[in-house]
Amino acid sequence: MLVDLFDFDLPPENIALRPHSPRDEARLLFVPFTGAFQNYQVTSLPDFLQPGDALVFNDTKVIPAELSGIRVRGDSRAKISFNLHKREDGATWRAFARPAKKVKLDDVIEFGTNLNAIITEKGDAGEITLSFDKSGPILDQEIAKIGHIPLPPYIASKRKEDEKDKVDYQTIYAEREGAVAAPTAGLHFTDRLFDALDAKKIERHFVTLHVGAGTFLPVKAENTMDHKMHAEWGEIPQDLADHLNAVRARGNRVIAVGTTSLRLLESAAQEKGQLSGFCGDTDIFITPGYEFKAIDGLMTNFHLPKSTLFMLVSALMGRERMQQAYAHAVEHGYKFYSYGDSSLLLR
Repeated sequence: MLVDLFDFDLPPENIALRPHSPRDEARLLFVPFTGAFQNYQVTSLPDFLQPGDALVFNDTKVIPAELSGIRVRGDSRAKISFNLHKREDGATWRAFARPAKKVKLDDVIEFGTNLNAIITEKGDAGEITLSFDKSGPILDQEIAKIGHIPLPPYIASKRKEDEKDKVDYQTIYAEREGAVAAPTAGLHFTDRLFDALDAKKIERHFVTLHVGAGTFLPVKAENTMDHKMHAEWGEIPQDLADHLNAVRARGNRVIAVGTTSLRLLESAAQEKGQLSGFCGDTDIFITPGYEFKAIDGLMTNFHLPKSTLFMLVSALMGRERMQQAYAHAVEHGYKFYSYGDSSLLLR
């Protein structure tokens, strides 16, 4: 499909630079498959669910993956910025370099006094591979000391990262370190909202998908068939897959909290809809025409024009339906993107 089909007008004032406080009082647009759109708050989420329904969250934890280093080449020095986006092993990360034209294979990068790396691969669009001189937990500790929270470009271009972002850009249930971008649908959840879900006997389950910086990359191709997704690592335990199969078998629904949870669940789904355990990389790219197998709905924030995530929600609900929903959101002052408001899409 033509990427231009997924464009829409978005006024700058609809882009959130800070999250709503408290988190669970952000706005929630209910988008049923047919019928009128309805305006609520996130605190109303339990009202749309039935006892025994299951919400599936992504428990990945954002690391300070934005690094600044000095390229050393003989007597030549140059300052280079890096956004880590996928760990390959204990000492190796794939990353985006800026400016990429100033680095080449075998360049040494100095990150302060205690951490160095060598560029062992260089690919397209500024993507490189960094092999560090430390590994495992020791490398993680060094990155935590020198790194910054990698705010999305549309926020970082307006303001600098600060101490508040270290809390704001992390879900309250984040547990497994490895993401370089937050699973932002989950930012709306609070202990108060979890208590309300528990009171209604709504199940909560957690999978892991380490979100990569590729989630921020614009779609430069003219046709969706020509766009290449970056792989991200994820895991669904077999016992959880079996349990979610049982949830649907008894007539309840599985609702993904965020596009990352959805993409991982669909990556683990078999042709007839049964989930299997999953551990590995996924580069699934969901566009209209895709047949969903594992989920019955999605809670998600509002996405960029012509983005892979707007294509995903268009696949779930229909492109024209989502264009109408987003036009409604703009007209009614909803906030978009990572720190913005939420929507609930039920098939």
